[in-house]
This record gives sequence, structure tokens and C-alpha cells, in this order.
Amino acid sequence: QAADSKREQFRQYLEKSGVLDVLTKVLVALYEEPEKPNSALDFLKHHLGASAPENPELEALRLELAEMKEKYEAMLEENKTLKIKVKVY
Repeated sequence: QAADSKREQFRQYLEKSGVLDVLTKVLVALYEEPEKPNSALDFLKHHLGASAPENPELEALRLELAEMKEKYEAMLEENKTLKIKVKVY
């Protein structure tokens, strides 16, 4: 009896938080796939937004982007300085 009560409380919790709705939608999407994916688990992870392990190339690109943003800001400052110097001459 107590186990059934706990189970029902947990089900209500999942329902209130929207988990059941999201899981149902993802499972229906998998069911409706004309060609079933090789990995149902990967399909679920992808559609639930769980990312795969971080791609090292992606991390390298993020670092490069951050460096380029810093260089860009430095160039803007240098450009301002040079414009002021040109006005003086």
C-alpha cells in the first residue's frame, strides 16, 4: 500500500513538472520515425537535449573564437588611437 502511494506521488510529480509530457512526445517522435535509428538511446538523448560528450574540435573553435574577439577589441582600440593621431597631423 505504501509503495503504491509513493509510486503515485512520484507519477504526479513527473506529470506536474512536465516530464511525462516531454517523454511522451519524444517517444511518439521515435515511434513515428519512418526509418528507426540504429540507437534509440542516442535518438532520445538528441531529442531531449542531452548533449553527447564534448567534441574536442568544438572546444578548440570556442577558444579560437574567444581569442579572435579579444584581438578584435584590441584592433578597435588601436583604430581609435590611430584615428586620433591622424586628426592631429
